[in-house]
Amino acid sequence: MTERGFEATLSIGDATVTAKDIELLRAIDRTGSLSAAAASLGRSYAHLQRRVVELESEIGSLTTRQRGGADGGGTALTDRAHQLCARFDRLHAELTGVTTVDESVFHGTVTVRSGQIGTVETDIGPIRALVPETERTRVRVGVRSDAVVLDTPDGAANENETSRRNSYDGKVSSVDTQDGIVRIGVSINGHELRALLTAESCTRLDLAVGDPVCASFKATAARAVTDRSTADNR
Repeated sequence: MTERGFEATLSIGDATVTAKDIELLRAIDRTGSLSAAAASLGRSYAHLQRRVVELESEIGSLTTRQRGGADGGGTALTDRAHQLCARFDRLHAELTGVTTVDESVFHGTVTVRSGQIGTVETDIGPIRALVPETERTRVRVGVRSDAVVLDTPDGAANENETSRRNSYDGKVSSVDTQDGIVRIGVSINGHELRALLTAESCTRLDLAVGDPVCASFKATAARAVTDRSTADNR
């Protein structure tokens, strides 16, 4: 199954960096303060301040206070923030030519609910996902390929980080490279999970068909909908 369109995102630790985050950083760089950046973007200062704190908790320092001077000081971006913006630009440029994003779909049963997040038992194992507010338990879980993070087994996230993500061990079943974008198929318990990588990331991981690989994605990146194709859905 494919879905038209895509949104470039970077997964760093437990943070997902979006175009809005990069827009915020560039507004800070342009205006010299978070409050001025919020005003120029027409967004809430308190919300943007919280977002910067969230990003810095995973990525490291992105802003620094500048004191004194003719303008009384302000806020500037760190080298890490500038590098993050450049990295996002490269990713966006590489993905610009992509018109389709694969979506892997897994059928299963909701076994646990906690607010909007539930656990769905599927053929690849339990998936923590956003689940519909319904008494029906049979669902289909969709996972976009651009939300899947791949790593080698020895380079996989630490236990604390993995506990906050869906994580599965599998083997590379296919590698399709087109225009600097690599579509990877990962076989997990006989079912395929699709991932979308840049050529740079694929080269770094040195992935080939048959290689063991660890695939992960956030619970919020997996969306479950009621499976109406199942007659006995109670």
